[in-house]
Amino acid sequence: MPNTFRRAFLAAALGLAATGSHAQPAWPMAKPITLIVPFTAGGGVDGIARLFAQKLGEQIGQSVVIDNVGGGGGIIGTQKAANAAPDGYTILMAVDSPAAIAQYVNPQAVKYSTQRDFAPVGMLAIQPLVIVGRPGLNASSLKEVIAQAKANPGKISYATSGIGTVLHLAMERYQQQAGIKLLHVPYRGGAQAIADLIGNQVDLAILTSGSAIPQITSKKVKPLAMSDAHRLAGIPEVPSITELPGFKNLAMNSWIGIFAPAKAPAAVIEKLNQEMNKVLQQPDLRAKFAELAIVPGNGTAAQFGSFVKNEQARYEKIVRDADIHE
Repeated sequence: MPNTFRRAFLAAALGLAATGSHAQPAWPMAKPITLIVPFTAGGGVDGIARLFAQKLGEQIGQSVVIDNVGGGGGIIGTQKAANAAPDGYTILMAVDSPAAIAQYVNPQAVKYSTQRDFAPVGMLAIQPLVIVGRPGLNASSLKEVIAQAKANPGKISYATSGIGTVLHLAMERYQQQAGIKLLHVPYRGGAQAIADLIGNQVDLAILTSGSAIPQITSKKVKPLAMSDAHRLAGIPEVPSITELPGFKNLAMNSWIGIFAPAKAPAAVIEKLNQEMNKVLQQPDLRAKFAELAIVPGNGTAAQFGSFVKNEQARYEKIVRDADIHE
């Protein structure tokens, strides 16, 4: 091989190697990874985030720092993540309501699109929803509540942690199916909703399992039904809503996942998904989740992306049919 040709060949080979290396970057280790949590510190989502961040940091040998960005029902923090550099150093604790519902409920305020502005990484957790009644409620089952609501349209009230949350959408869907109308009382968070329920200020509330189970086990509220397709081990006496006639296919849960900004390197997404799934198999994390009836996630980034897309189609229909807006 002539020297001039050999030099040209080697230069081309080195160029291809550099291009290939750039296309498949190594796991980013130069600085800590920031996990944006779109709610203030101290809540249920924040607790899950801190447990996950600690375990992920230990798993990958790198710091994972929590950035609590509250406001707008999670919209502000989610927008911050959408605007972040897609370099693998910023990821989002994606919660169903701000990440996948808010753009239908409040399109004027939401400037991001889940499908356009984020890359799915993986499912972190699924939480069933539980419908509970106030201590003085004159009903001991959801069937009895439905019968009373049919006789008194708009008289029975129910609390959620806000307009356009997955809790709100679930109750709207259940009302549509039952042919009843309840009075929605939205709160700015779950804590005040629970306090007013215990104080008999509202008739019903729909809560995530993590919020509901402590109130049920302490007998402060009346459990009526839960939203998963199967009963929960922590509260086996509470029937699944799918046990009611006509509700068989209406299981509806809350979910939390991890997103990265769109155009984040595919190699980083794949690596993060792998490490995330390892974390979710750790016995101590699974035990902590089990206490709150939280189901650890699993699966590939593509599977999570398909799940979110399907959920959004369902959310959009519920929002449109129930005319939910802010």
